[in-house]
Amino acid sequence: MARRSSPEVNAGSMADIAFLLLIFFLVTTTIETDKGISRKLPPWQDEEVEPPTLKMRNVFEVIINSNNELLVEDENLEVSELREAAIKFLDNGGGTGDEACSFCQGPADPELSVNPQKAVIALQNNRGTEYGTYIAVQNELVAAYNFLRNREASRLYNVTFNEMEAAYNDPNYTGDKDALEEKIEAIKDMIPQKLSEAEPKES
Repeated sequence: MARRSSPEVNAGSMADIAFLLLIFFLVTTTIETDKGISRKLPPWQDEEVEPPTLKMRNVFEVIINSNNELLVEDENLEVSELREAAIKFLDNGGGTGDEACSFCQGPADPELSVNPQKAVIALQNNRGTEYGTYIAVQNELVAAYNFLRNREASRLYNVTFNEMEAAYNDPNYTGDKDALEEKIEAIKDMIPQKLSEAEPKES
């Protein structure tokens, strides 16, 4: 009796199907990208340079402990109160003579900064600080700078600093980018973002 041959499966089109599936998943899959905090680092210096001498009144100290509690200028503050305190410090306008601030609207408190160009915000974290608290504090401090930059840009150019930066980064912007860049740099010079972050403490 003749042996019956086994039926064969035609696999000739399997490669095409697999290729089409690969293309489908490549097109439809969304790849998550990590986002960080934008920081401009100081230029590299070959030789050791003595750090500039700072008056204590020009340093706004923010400390976050391992329990995610804030100590701002030796006072306990909530994160929600930090922005207002930073604005008050930066916008104090307590300088006189060469250190006077012509645009500051603060009370000129002798215990606070002389002008935004001299003011430094010093941030000290703890290694036990939660990442969410760290980000929240960073956001509030940057928001304080942005508030003052937006105010002065609106006063000088009738447009906010955020709007100028968005227009400058827009590839479809048809205006004068060189003039726009000059305005952005002028605001940055008036209110430089001097945010110093020290090495986290162990405890």
